[in-house]
Amino acid sequence: MCILNIKKNKMNIINIEKYNNVFCETFEVEFSVLSNLNYQDISLWDSVGHMTLISNLEEVFDIMIDTDDIIDFSSYEKGKEILIKYGIEF
Repeated sequence: MCILNIKKNKMNIINIEKYNNVFCETFEVEFSVLSNLNYQDISLWDSVGHMTLISNLEEVFDIMIDTDDIIDFSSYEKGKEILIKYGIEF
């Protein structure tokens, strides 16, 4: 594996760790529940929690998420798809 690929893989691991940490801290959940987590599955992921999540992700990844993407951000998995559009690689 070339050095460039090693650096890219390391960055992807760092990004998924940051993404997971934002979810775990925002919604006070364990890592084990993330892959199946959807909007309003838990009480903390209500409309206020949703905006807190978006704000935290914007801060951690230094991005601004468009309104349409905020609305479409309906699950942990969908969130990864959306962040890829902003240049965040997982």
